[in-house]
Amino acid sequence: MQYIPFCRNFSDIDFENHALELFYYQYHNCTVYQQYCNLIGVCKNQVHELKDIPFLPISFFKTHKILSCKASLQTIFESSGTTSSAFKSKHYITDLSIYKESFRKGFSYFYGDIKDYCVLALLPSYLERQGSSLVYMANDFINQSENPESGFYLNNLEELSKVLEKQEAQNKKTLLLGVSFALWDLAEQFPMFLKNTIVMETGGMKGRKKELVREELHRIYRNAFGDIPIHSEYGMTELLSQGYSKGDGVFNTVPWLKVGLRDVTDPLNSLTISNEKATTGAINIIDFANVNSCSFIATHDLGKVYPDGSFEVLGRFDYSDVRGCNLLVL
Repeated sequence: MQYIPFCRNFSDIDFENHALELFYYQYHNCTVYQQYCNLIGVCKNQVHELKDIPFLPISFFKTHKILSCKASLQTIFESSGTTSSAFKSKHYITDLSIYKESFRKGFSYFYGDIKDYCVLALLPSYLERQGSSLVYMANDFINQSENPESGFYLNNLEELSKVLEKQEAQNKKTLLLGVSFALWDLAEQFPMFLKNTIVMETGGMKGRKKELVREELHRIYRNAFGDIPIHSEYGMTELLSQGYSKGDGVFNTVPWLKVGLRDVTDPLNSLTISNEKATTGAINIIDFANVNSCSFIATHDLGKVYPDGSFEVLGRFDYSDVRGCNLLVL
């Protein structure tokens, strides 16, 4: 497929046209996706509108090789999974520049130039394994940052707290990107008043602490760090784009990622998003950055989508694994 710039604004018509073009391309070039479409009785000639496009169950990333091109692999992103997981999700990446373009422009879309931040990554569970897309993104942010204090902090919370205090004293813009349990440890052991720091949790207790609802966990952070908004990142191994929440639990997406819903009792039935009130259902995602895998993903998350396209995550299906890089459960 000829490369078409995807990190841009789209009108509704442009988005639909690009999505349909991607569907036809991936139907022809991703064997697994084509087989799935055929098994559910949807052939390419039946897809004329956005609502006609089938969404591939996210669990297929655990059991199949999802690829829409024949280029050589550059890397494989792998989910952390859980101890009970028989399989881990694998995202086969043939062009890392697409992922870089997506997360760089995605962060800039909401927060401005990453070069202006001191980037402090508190991601111990992810650093302890290979193939984390989150670590790859954080490492790129650190390398782009022009602050010499930027870096990864494994379990050295005291050193991290001193860097935070230094950045605050100098009124430096700081991004503290952390897995949930590690931020909780920092909040308990080294509470401090933060005013120039964005505290952004990426989800994931990893069995290290009791699972909490997001509101309760964020309350712990705010009590420790000065009642500031707690930001969140919505991302997963199977996607190459992210959504961000700036403190209210409502996520917004970049223009090249769209969140939709399906009926929880009929996974093939896409729901129409109301123009007047929030709509609730199971989350489907269209991610244009997934051009070389599959852009149409039926996740295990339950959510609420608002008329402006923003969304909340309410939990996940009981039978799905707890995600390592995503969201807190109810």
